[in-house]
This record gives sequence, structure tokens and C-alpha cells, in this order.
Amino acid sequence: MVLERVAASVDEAGLWKMHEEMARFGATPKGGVCREALTPEDFDARRQFAEWGRDAGFVLAVDAIGNMFLRREGTEPDLPPVITGSHLDSQPTGGRFDGSFGVLAGLEALFALERAGIRTRAPIEVVNWTNEEGGRFAPGVMGSGVYADPSMLATMLEVPDKAGTRLGDELDRLGSILAPVGPVGARALAAPVGAFIEGHIEQALRLEETGNSIGIVTGIQGTRKFRVEVIGEEAHAGTTPRRRRRDAVLAAAWMVQALHRMMEDADDLLRFTIGVFEAFPGAPSVIPGRVRFSIDFRHPDDVLRARLGDAIRPLCEALAGPCRVQIEELQAAASVDFHGAAIEAVRHAVEIVGASHMDLYSGAGHDARNMARLCPSAMVFVPCEKGISHNEAENAKPEDLAEGARVIAVALAALAGAA
Repeated sequence: MVLERVAASVDEAGLWKMHEEMARFGATPKGGVCREALTPEDFDARRQFAEWGRDAGFVLAVDAIGNMFLRREGTEPDLPPVITGSHLDSQPTGGRFDGSFGVLAGLEALFALERAGIRTRAPIEVVNWTNEEGGRFAPGVMGSGVYADPSMLATMLEVPDKAGTRLGDELDRLGSILAPVGPVGARALAAPVGAFIEGHIEQALRLEETGNSIGIVTGIQGTRKFRVEVIGEEAHAGTTPRRRRRDAVLAAAWMVQALHRMMEDADDLLRFTIGVFEAFPGAPSVIPGRVRFSIDFRHPDDVLRARLGDAIRPLCEALAGPCRVQIEELQAAASVDFHGAAIEAVRHAVEIVGASHMDLYSGAGHDARNMARLCPSAMVFVPCEKGISHNEAENAKPEDLAEGARVIAVALAALAGAA
């Protein structure tokens, strides 16, 4: 009966209201959000998250990469906490639910435990991970990555954005921004965790098409991400003959076409994207002397992904022509399968809540991938309208968000030893 009380205490209207209020920070005219990591809009969202936790009596701690943890204490405080959450930062033209749902559903789960008057042996924490999206500072899933591997911290603090602003300098502002909210504790990186559950919109159509309200995520496919820079020579567009040109755009275009051909997949499982393509100096009458573009490709098969990723450099070098090319791998992550206590708790919670459900494999990367290196981890997907995400048109139904929050709340309570 204890876990049923937790599920019954989730407030659908309250959860929806939190989403509406969070969507004010970085709101765009088209109904989405632009809340890139460590911008004023992100800081506003972080402060709101901290205030909601403070008002409920939870304790806030922040680690060296800016991850924020709101803690509901357990009766045995020395036990490793059970953690849930996701991220509040967004893509430049992002939606209101990607990331935010996981944070706000976790917060609502803590509120539900409070309303039900249920104590847990282990503490439960809600985390807001820093820079999951990686739009302003690359790579993404940075906060959870540094938490799982603190040796990355020094490198990540030096990462610049396009304007040359250092991530560490922006992060230094967080303390003063949170100070008015109340005391902020220090959280150690890689501190022990009992289990981790991440809620998220599906970002695909499978739940909507099948009429299921919950996706039990069985794993996340691997990814490799690169930055390619083609260096040619700037010259006058009207006077420089073709034979003397070192046109960086032309060389980059050859590379892009060849990469697309190399990444063709008869089964349509491989995902290949060039999301950034920038030419410099960007003047109509100047032959571009430099081009920078990104590569993001994903596939569940670690062997195939390794082979194709290792072929990128020689292919680009062979097509550089009179130009030079520099290639940097920003991120490589193996496919991960979820197993153990966390996903079993989610399966049990789905039965208690009575939610329609199905197993899913995630094509998108998430923070749960990094946490799976430290503890039993799992993910809970809820439907999003037409599968649209990373788009201002992103939408979800209040009842689906609440169902996901119920599953998360029950699973957390079970893992933390509710009584």
C-alpha cells in the first residue's frame, strides 16, 4: 500500500504548472525555449529549481561542474542516495519538455513523498545536470560525464563557446546567482550513488503510435562526434582563377558528400548528421579560407561504429585537395544496456501504477549513459506529440507527464526503502 500511496500523491496539475513556469525562462515567440547552458536564461531556471526545493525543505548542493542536487533526507543519511533527474538547458531552438520533464518529474516525486508522509531509508535526490545539450559548449552530457569521471574536469572547464567565453568563467557566476536562495552545500564528484533513474520525453513516435504511455528504456545506442576544420586561403572572388584557389568550402563540400555516402545503411539504423557548417570570413566576395563543420553519427553496433569513425580522418584528408584538414574527436560513447535494480524497479512501478507500456531502445544520448558506469541506471520515456523534439513545436500531454512521474516516484520509493 505504501507505493500505491506514492503514486496517488502525484499532482498532475501541479506538475504541469511547473512546466509552464519553467518554460518562461528563455521563452521564444514560437512557443519553445532558448536556454543554452550557463546563459542568463539557464541561470534563471537554475534559481527557480533551487527555490522550489528550498520552499519544500530540501537541501541544495552543487559540484565542481555545476550539477545541482536537491536532497530529501532519508532515515539513514549515510546510505548512498537514489537519484533522479535530467537537465534544464536546451537547444537554441528547443522545446519545453526535453530535459525539463526529467528534472520536474523528479521534483514532483519528492513532493508526492512529502504529501504521502512517507519516509525512505536512503536519501533521494533530484539532479539538474550541467550542459547536457552541448549546443553552446561541446561536448554534451558534460555534467554527468564529469561526475562519472572527475579526471575530465580540468579539460571541460577550459572549453570555449563560439565567442571564446570559457565554460569555467561562466560557471564561476553560479555561486552568486544561487546565494540569495539560501545555503548551498558542496557535492563531491563521483560520490557513491545507489541507483539513478532519468525521465525524458521519447523524442520519437513509437509510444504515440502504439498508444502506450510509458517506455521502459532497455539501453542507449553509442555515438561518435567530431569537429572538422578545413583550412584553405582567403582570396578575391572576382580576380582569383580557379587553378589558384584554395577554396575551403569546395573541399568541405566534397568531404560532406563522401561522408554521407560512406554512412549509407541499408537497414536505416545508422544516424548521421552534420548539424554545423560554418564558412569564414563569411563575405560574399571572399573565397572562404576556413570551414568548420560537425559530425554526429550513432549506431548500436560498437564494432561498426569504431570502423566508420576511424575512416573519417583518412577520407577527409584524401579529399582536402589544395587545403589542409584538422579533425578533432569530441566525444565517443559505447552503447549501453540497462540492467539490474533500477530497471527492475521501473518494471515493478509500471505494474503498480497500471500504466500501458513497452520496451524501447534509445537512439538519443542521455545522462543515464554516464551514470550507468557508477550504479544501476534506468530511463522512463513518455510520449511527445508527433515525435517532435529539438524543436520549438515540441509538445506533450499533462496526463502522460503525470503518468511518467508516478512511475518514477514509485520506483524511487522502492529503491530508497520506503516505509
